Amino acid sequence: MPVRIRLSRGGAKKRPFYRIVVADSRRARDGKFIDQVGTYNPMLPKDSPDRVKIDVEKAKDWMAKGAQPSDRVTLFLSNLGAVDKPIITEKTKKHLPKKKTQERLAAAKEKEEAAKAPAEAPAPAEAPAEEEAPAEAEAPAPAEAPEEEEAPADEKKTK
Repeated sequence: MPVRIRLSRGGAKKRPFYRIVVADSRRARDGKFIDQVGTYNPMLPKDSPDRVKIDVEKAKDWMAKGAQPSDRVTLFLSNLGAVDKPIITEKTKKHLPKKKTQERLAAAKEKEEAAKAPAEAPAPAEAPAEEEAPAEAEAPAPAEAPEEEEAPADEKKTK
């Protein structure tokens, strides 16, 4: 009889709660099981100690008898130090854009960089002394402009 250590779902709709059980692999997910080894509550924060509770001794005993843990249970047991951490295979690339879309994005980035490069190039070419002189000349001009703006505001208040 092929025995697995796996999750059995419980809890309400949109409020999952799992029991970690030892069950015949041919049985239904939430069906009859041989032994309960622990619990898993994904609704709790990841750093909570109550999120995953496993009786490690029971789990090791069942593995010694030939029970195979599921992928998720293997991760839980590896975090507790009961088994070696599984090798995670390379992820698929289906979520990435297609080849033509990647080419378009690359072309768009090149155009943006080309537009930024000429705008940035003249600024470093100018001498720092030249940049300071126009800044000083422009400083008095804005001071005069607010005075002109304040005068019409006063006129509006008097009317």
